[in-house]
Amino acid sequence: MLWYIIHFIVRDKKLYLQKMLKTIIIMKKALLLGMFTLVSFNAYAQEDNTDYELRTDEKYGYIVDKGGKKTEGIVRLNGDAMNPWNNQKKVKFIAVSDIDKSKKKQKFKTLDSDDIKEYVAFDENNNERHFEMIKYTNTKEGFNTATGGLSGNIKAFNNLTKSTQFAEVVKDGKIKVYKLYGYPTTFSAGGQIAVAEKETERMRNSPSYIYSKKGGKIEELTLAKAKMIIADCSYAKGKLTSGSYASLKNDEKKRSGLGKLIKSQIDDVMSNVPEIVEEVITDYNENCK
Repeated sequence: MLWYIIHFIVRDKKLYLQKMLKTIIIMKKALLLGMFTLVSFNAYAQEDNTDYELRTDEKYGYIVDKGGKKTEGIVRLNGDAMNPWNNQKKVKFIAVSDIDKSKKKQKFKTLDSDDIKEYVAFDENNNERHFEMIKYTNTKEGFNTATGGLSGNIKAFNNLTKSTQFAEVVKDGKIKVYKLYGYPTTFSAGGQIAVAEKETERMRNSPSYIYSKKGGKIEELTLAKAKMIIADCSYAKGKLTSGSYASLKNDEKKRSGLGKLIKSQIDDVMSNVPEIVEEVITDYNENCK
């Protein structure tokens, strides 16, 4: 009887230790991936810490802190045309009160979504750019990767672990639309390099468009969603029914034998979204209560 009890105690301890070991291995892998991602990211796109030289035609933007306080100053975008996703992480700022015009160069403060909830900056072409902090995880890019192995896992990690970030406001009003870029992988090797570069180029040129209606939940904007969210306005619904919206006429969803949209068709449908924003969402915001 004693041997029988000891046998079960030993067996249970063995199973417990096996489970613990499995958990530790998984945690180590996750930690290693996270550390590798951070190291890779730092090597991939180091932050520009150079001082800023004032321009003669300087335009002031502003930041809004978590308490709602608005502060004017020079707001410098952290990203550029090659790395637009960097604008979603951080921004550089000098308050008007901190500008010392007797000095040739000024020093920036680097701020992120833990510090502020909104910022407006002027880019190199003097275009006003408006960003707001949002809570949204880009699962579409997190699960959509052209590369496998470590490269693909890092891209998934980069997107699925970011739930609070800045997004650019492209249309304000009852339906607010944001432009959001996915985050590319920060590591690739061998045969994956060319594939990763091609995917990064796609992400650079094809951001997602997401929306919030009257301050509600943020969701991805698609052709189908556009038709749904304007249906509560008789004016917009009438134009939709009559076929007046040109950007909503190309809803050609030819399906494969499995009933799923093939990738090229998804891309065709998604390519209409910027036009939907400019035509349909603008019309709704201006004419619907």
